[in-house]
Amino acid sequence: MQDLELAAAAKAGSRDAFISLIRKNETMLYSIANGILRSRPDVLDAIQETILQAYKEIARLREPAYFRTWLVRILINECRRVIRHNRKVIPVEHLQDKRAGSHALESDLELLDLLDGLGMDQKEIVVLYYLEDLSIQEIAGIVDLSESGVKSRLHRARIKLEALMREPAMKEELP
Repeated sequence: MQDLELAAAAKAGSRDAFISLIRKNETMLYSIANGILRSRPDVLDAIQETILQAYKEIARLREPAYFRTWLVRILINECRRVIRHNRKVIPVEHLQDKRAGSHALESDLELLDLLDGLGMDQKEIVVLYYLEDLSIQEIAGIVDLSESGVKSRLHRARIKLEALMREPAMKEELP
């Protein structure tokens, strides 16, 4: 069954279709939550709550074609709730623009380290764009912003990340 058919079946009440959709998206959910929260217990908690909420609310899904976007939006909101609850700060260090080089795991890990210097609004957009390779249009739908708003936040995040990348180099140059 295709994702659209699965989403329609899940919306109609098929538990098996819902489980299939979650299994197809579990790696993506983990990657996004880990990029934002960085604490395995928090990541697993956010994913669990996301799945529970999605299961309870699946009948309210307006358009089955947007199941993935809807699910990611629930996850982002759940990550925000976890952060508010824990008031955690996440460590940060280095970024490479995905157009300038490799998509290697090493680059992704460097990006994850740098995310701590960003606010939640910028962090979630950077995670969705760089780690999940979502388009500006998809991100706009998930975070409920205009495409220009997403581009603006992404631009500001790049500037801030660039400044963060220079900080260690500047500290090394000091006597």
